[in-house]
Amino acid sequence: MRFSIQREALLNPLQQVVGVIERRQTLPVLANFLVQVEQGRLTLTGTDLEVEMRASVAIEHGEDGATTIPARKLFDIVRALADGAQLDIKLNGDRVAVHAGRSRFTLATLPAEEFPTIDGIDLVDKVALPEATLKELMERTAFAMANQDVRYYLNGLLLDLRDGGLRCVATDGHRLALAETRLDKKVTAQRQIIIPRKGVMELLGLFGSDEGEVTIEFARNHLRVRRNDVVFTSKLIDGRFPDYEAVIPLGADKVLHLDRELLRSALQRAAILSNEKYRGVRLEVTPGKLRIVAHNPEQEEAVEELEAETSVNDLAIGFNVVYLLDALASLTDERVRLQLRDAQSSCLLQGAEHEHVRHVVMPLRL
Repeated sequence: MRFSIQREALLNPLQQVVGVIERRQTLPVLANFLVQVEQGRLTLTGTDLEVEMRASVAIEHGEDGATTIPARKLFDIVRALADGAQLDIKLNGDRVAVHAGRSRFTLATLPAEEFPTIDGIDLVDKVALPEATLKELMERTAFAMANQDVRYYLNGLLLDLRDGGLRCVATDGHRLALAETRLDKKVTAQRQIIIPRKGVMELLGLFGSDEGEVTIEFARNHLRVRRNDVVFTSKLIDGRFPDYEAVIPLGADKVLHLDRELLRSALQRAAILSNEKYRGVRLEVTPGKLRIVAHNPEQEEAVEELEAETSVNDLAIGFNVVYLLDALASLTDERVRLQLRDAQSSCLLQGAEHEHVRHVVMPLRL
């Protein structure tokens, strides 16, 4: 195996794949990239046995072959080289030589046959949608995923394909985030899959400002996303996601309209004096006004008052201020709508003009 390539052309696929490589591995070969040269294309693959990323790039000169090369070392070498450097990489027995100008590096390799790849998956469905749309759905919801919860099915993001649309849903049991879009190409299938947390983070890191399309392929135990010259594959969480629609409050008829940025700033200031453990703030609603109150064990108090479009009178309800701030940060509207029912019920938070993103925050007893 041998190939020549410019530094920048190699650095891009290396950056796309290296994030999958764990610093601590159960198998030595998992610390390596699988490097394959075939018919004028270089393909780099990284995996941790749960998530696999594969990126390919055209090369001008190459001899077909395959091996595995230490991932972090190769990435660091290429990143440290001067802009515009031309690399010549050649496999010699169980070593690979990397030449760039006056720089010479020799790296140990492991046989390509030892590298575990996710190849044959049983494809059951696929949909295509703009990359920007999928990126937005995931960014608006991923923050609400649980982290190392014993309810393992919460440690991921639900993709719900139904009624000609796609939904992303995440919850940690205390809050829920939902974003949805209509699909141009009608999809009759109904399917729910849960992508593990690491897969979600790798996908979000992969998406850029590309205006092209991505293809999502659904399999029985895997999800595969194709984007230009990159193929992302992830195992799925084997579990049943909660009935999230039952969590979205119905009959929340007490409505407040507020300026999003003013509300966010007021909550940030009140949070400074909230209880460090519970992070609670109390929202007190009266006609035309929202009062935000925070206390802590040192008997300190923060009070913020905001103008609000509302006719609600004498309602007080507590929330975790971090959950409210996270939800507001994921919205883009200038004005937001809070829908409440009573002091024991969840809050529904949405942008005033966009209803395709919904946030539910459970109340907190103060």
